[in-house]
Amino acid sequence: MHISAKADYATRALLELACEPGRPLTCEAIASSQGIPFRFLKSVVGELRKAGLVRSQRGCEGGYWLGRPAEDITLLDVVRAVDGEVLTLRGEPLADLDYPGPAHPLPGVWREVEVRAAALLGGQSLTALLASGAARLPRSDAA
Repeated sequence: MHISAKADYATRALLELACEPGRPLTCEAIASSQGIPFRFLKSVVGELRKAGLVRSQRGCEGGYWLGRPAEDITLLDVVRAVDGEVLTLRGEPLADLDYPGPAHPLPGVWREVEVRAAALLGGQSLTALLASGAARLPRSDAA
């Protein structure tokens, strides 16, 4: 299995935006915070904007916000926005994959992997990811 850098960077950028929903963040700030190459992130954010996952505003008060609530954005949305397909074989979708002879059942297995991966990704919202991360952060108990 391969998770693209685009999908990883896009998700990390969206999680940064979800942490600061009340104010816009610049690509520079997101790239710096997450250790993502700025030029690559700029391209990825453009794809997220086209998919409606982020919105932008120009100017000195500008930057990026989530395009819809964090609880309504899943990892599946992100992967499809930047990669198109959840799973491909040599860059091709699995829908029309067919093999002859003894390998005939194999495309069905690959499609089942895709279905299960899509179900897992579709069940993980940005809000859920942030909540699970917050539960793992060390607590500073001020007595």
